[in-house]
Amino acid sequence: MYTLTKNCSLGDLDSCGCDNSRNGKIGGRGWLWGGCSDNVEFGEKISRSYVDALETGQDSRAAVNLHNNEAGRMLSNFREIGNYLKVKHDQAQKLEMDKRRMRAGNSADSRGAITDAFSTIAQTELIYLEDSPDYCKRNVSMGLHGTEGRDCLQSGDGLSQWEKRSCRRLCHDCGLRVEERRTEIVSSCNCKFHWCCTVKCENCSQVIVKHVCARREGMHGHYRRRARGHK
Repeated sequence: MYTLTKNCSLGDLDSCGCDNSRNGKIGGRGWLWGGCSDNVEFGEKISRSYVDALETGQDSRAAVNLHNNEAGRMLSNFREIGNYLKVKHDQAQKLEMDKRRMRAGNSADSRGAITDAFSTIAQTELIYLEDSPDYCKRNVSMGLHGTEGRDCLQSGDGLSQWEKRSCRRLCHDCGLRVEERRTEIVSSCNCKFHWCCTVKCENCSQVIVKHVCARREGMHGHYRRRARGHK
């Protein structure tokens, strides 16, 4: 929606242009609307056509996806949208369905169960059907590698605050410890060409320091689950 609306205002799309509906009107603090306003209505219309059209089912999953599409359909800069959706994600509510009505095999009962479940949820709130798996633990069937043995960044020049917290997120939050591993690598260096025609090099060693997530002593397959998540 963001890209469509901006491209529309910039004249990149033949089928739309500026939103002139407010031109000449008085806004807040005496502001007079004019110029080329973003055509949000066009962006919203096209985003509905493409994104919502993918949800053709009548089941609870399609209903949840359509609801969440609507909750995130807003226009602002990406940072504001991201922060807004992150808060909504952290506050997302689990949709509790009447499983007996869903299993009854009656499509009317199923639709009724979905409608009842949505009746108490505001349109601006995100919802989910299933709890997310524990990403700390390895689960081959789900394609999850877990965090044991993962490299993390403990220190270094030019690291962002996000990168400096990688060991805490990957290791400590999963009940693992950070282990420092040193590896000596021998490679060719100070190579010289000798006439004619050989290249002679010296062997130079370099110690590479890595930090990885490792199990704590006495830990037998137990991981501390990360904060509640959902999908």
